Amino acid sequence: MLMSPKSKPRRIYKYRAFSALSLEMLVEDKLFFADPSTFNDPLDAKPSFETDLPVPDLEGVLRKLVERRVTDEMQSAARKIRYRGPRTVEHIEKHARRAAEDLLADIRYNATNPDYEIVDPLQYLLGEHVHQEVIRRYDRGIVSFAKRANCPLMWSHYGDQHRGVCIGYSAPADVKLEPVAYGGDRSVRASIVKAMVDGDAEAARRVDDAVLLKKARDWRYEREWRLIGDRGLRDSPLELEEVVFGMRCPLAVQFAVAKALAERDRAVKLYEVRQKRGTFLLHKASADMDEILATWPRRARSIQEAFAEIVLSDDSAAPPDPDSPS
Repeated sequence: MLMSPKSKPRRIYKYRAFSALSLEMLVEDKLFFADPSTFNDPLDAKPSFETDLPVPDLEGVLRKLVERRVTDEMQSAARKIRYRGPRTVEHIEKHARRAAEDLLADIRYNATNPDYEIVDPLQYLLGEHVHQEVIRRYDRGIVSFAKRANCPLMWSHYGDQHRGVCIGYSAPADVKLEPVAYGGDRSVRASIVKAMVDGDAEAARRVDDAVLLKKARDWRYEREWRLIGDRGLRDSPLELEEVVFGMRCPLAVQFAVAKALAERDRAVKLYEVRQKRGTFLLHKASADMDEILATWPRRARSIQEAFAEIVLSDDSAAPPDPDSPS
């Protein structure tokens, strides 16, 4: 789908606060492909649009986008209800054409509104609807990863202020990861969209990049790579390699993760993030789990019971209280 000149990193990392979902993802080897509209950056996956085509071309582009969207939606619905009537294809095509023509008719009517104080309201409205249809094409989910496990900002912003974990993966050769580009122009021209709907593969790649793989320059510290797929919780195509615990990660969380992954077919390495002495830099070091696994889980009353005999013997050896009634 998307091509990139950057080489795929050996490890990619997912910073997470620890939660039931985090544990589920580790134990069941899942990834959550999120709807981009839920991202913390409202500009992410929302390119601007430049209307550089005349009205006839815009109408043609919009017609094709709407017909393809409605066709896909109806084909999906037909598959779900297992409908394979003899006139299914003809019915879907007719419905898609009608939906496109109805929308164009509404746009032409709305463009006659005298309240518009622009030179060409019809061109403007068509451009807005083309923009909306382009965004609607991307009903995909995204999993975001970082290139390193020792970024202080990432730990603070995404790792629950060091109380969470950073999960390290490797990507098999057949898994396509895409690097995010930072800064530059985030606009998409209508002429590029027209080339895309006419079958131009390079134009499609440029639109894909603008929608899915561009962020503001201020986000560069993330060094983000993305995995794109169907939305929701899915089986992971990646290989879980390591878990890094934050500096404030509770021992109970470390114990739970270590026990949850202990019987995994492929061993997962456990690390903890530490401060480099005298600097603000972080590094990961192997986590010493022996003591935690040896002492946890525990009963709070066990320590009291361990001293029970001493307490009883002390009580029996104590002299009688002269003030106590006999």
